[in-house]
Amino acid sequence: MGQTVIKADQQSLNKMEKYYENTKVNKQPPHTVFVAKQPNVTITAYQSGKVLFQGSDHAEEASKWDTNPQTQKKQHNVESHSKAILNQDHIGSDEAGTGDYFGPITVAAVYADEKQQALLKELGVKDSKSMNDNTIAAIVKNILETDIVYSIVTLNNEKYNQLKKQNWSQTRMKAWMHHNAIENVMNKLDNVTPSGMVIDQFCEPGVYYNKIKASDATPHSDITFLTKAESQSTCVAAASMLARYRFVQEMDRLSKKAGFTLQKGASQKVDQQIKRLIDTKGEAFLNQIGKVHFGNTQKAKKL
Repeated sequence: MGQTVIKADQQSLNKMEKYYENTKVNKQPPHTVFVAKQPNVTITAYQSGKVLFQGSDHAEEASKWDTNPQTQKKQHNVESHSKAILNQDHIGSDEAGTGDYFGPITVAAVYADEKQQALLKELGVKDSKSMNDNTIAAIVKNILETDIVYSIVTLNNEKYNQLKKQNWSQTRMKAWMHHNAIENVMNKLDNVTPSGMVIDQFCEPGVYYNKIKASDATPHSDITFLTKAESQSTCVAAASMLARYRFVQEMDRLSKKAGFTLQKGASQKVDQQIKRLIDTKGEAFLNQIGKVHFGNTQKAKKL
């Protein structure tokens, strides 16, 4: 079992504790802030600021929180170098549904040249974090009427849960989906070679490439990984909207299957809905509509 240790300040520890709230365990060693257990990694945060990641996914999980100045400097240099791509034709990709108990993971990739990017902006494409789902849907419907080349890949819950049983981490799933969405777009382009590709960064580039190679595929070499990419790349912003739009469509479909409107996210309201489903449809039903390895499943059973 491998391990990674990082150093975190108090603000980072607070963010981490909130992030892992649903997977925290009650018993923890002395001098710890929290202990969280996920299927392939255990996270132990100490009062000293040391955070220990243990398990098969230790490196990729730790990379989410690495505050090492050298790592940040390297990332800054990568982002600075990539600015030119944002003003050229490129493919952008982003995902939705990764932190939601109910519903699939969706990944979208979009190719647009300079003129098409200008059109997307006119249609209202931008960082969608401040938009509600209805606004996103209205903009996406206009995008779908253009000649923009795109691809949306959906990982349904049954397949997701099957891959988890095969020890696939969510990072590996996302990497594989981004790779396939980009590959689909590349196959749709006629005699066009994009200036580059931009992915909204969800792990270290080395981790991404290793996950693609682990699936016996050859990753694209000209990928730029950017944090908060949808606020910098119009193509990524459009991909983010398409991924969210598909995720909401799937949530509506699964809500009909469940018999009531499923809650997004992974809150206590989700725990209550899981309990309701277990009582009315049986625990096995969760495999069809939820990410059953989330801590919400066990919490619901205790209600």
